[in-house]
Amino acid sequence: MRYTKLGRTGLDVSVLCLGCMGLADGSRGMHSWAVGEERSREIVRRALDAGINFFDTANFYSGGSSEEYIGRFLGEMADRDEIVLATKVCMPMREGPNGGGLSRKAVMTEIDHSLRRLGTDYVDLYQIHRWDHGTPIEETMEALHDVVKAGKARYIGASSMFAWQFAKALHVAEREGWTRFVSMQNHYNLLYREEEREMLPLCLDEGVGVVPWSPLARGRLGRGPGVETARSGSDETGDALYDAPGDRAVIERNAEVAARLGVPPAQVALAWLLRSPAVTAPIVGATKVGHLDDAIAAVDLELADDDVALLEEPYVPHAIAGHS
Repeated sequence: MRYTKLGRTGLDVSVLCLGCMGLADGSRGMHSWAVGEERSREIVRRALDAGINFFDTANFYSGGSSEEYIGRFLGEMADRDEIVLATKVCMPMREGPNGGGLSRKAVMTEIDHSLRRLGTDYVDLYQIHRWDHGTPIEETMEALHDVVKAGKARYIGASSMFAWQFAKALHVAEREGWTRFVSMQNHYNLLYREEEREMLPLCLDEGVGVVPWSPLARGRLGRGPGVETARSGSDETGDALYDAPGDRAVIERNAEVAARLGVPPAQVALAWLLRSPAVTAPIVGATKVGHLDDAIAAVDLELADDDVALLEEPYVPHAIAGHS
């Protein structure tokens, strides 16, 4: 495993981050395809054995059970001081007023709930899951700053939003002397490259680490065209994200390059992301140990410029997706 700094921080993270949305109790919350405790434990063990030290979850995943699993497994298997543990806040956790969002009340409430579920005194990276249109960004940034000053988070990050929104948040923090976002968890892969227009250049200029979610486009870049899985059969979000006319051509081109190189398609799609100067660590959402093994192998896969040109050529612009 290789390690790199997260943006301009001194924090060392593995160049792969294990995404833990599927490592949860599928009977709780909206992720019915989550793999349950036994397989989740196996995947976390494989990640640690491979040298992955970066783990990403969220309070929202399967009713909090992902945080419960990951906190318990890492407590059993790892040295907390060597782990970079990230979670997120914003999505609704209960019905009624103040059940979600990024108000001061929500942020202060949910960090404590997350820490309880994770079984730790602090998270290394506390991220806003989306932009909250109902809360002034000043209120959110001050609350996050206070979370850091209270020792409950080491760093803060953001997830999918427009570049102007992220620039505004960075400006507010700088103006007020508050803690600044050090990372952007955005939607970026071979099928969705709209982030190349503004967000990635902004992150490079501001020294912000980029940890893309859905690097395999909800699995579409890891399997052949038309192949269905348990997740894809019930993945309404994936269907909404990937339905552009050129998507199939990109999937086919990825499979073509993979066949010529003699590797699985997932390795090619991840290797393409890893060569980007803006990308710190793709978030790999493994639900089988084999998925994780493909991701680990991609770290050492180098694509020739001709391969990259072939992969990128069929892309067509997409409507903005993944901000809500």
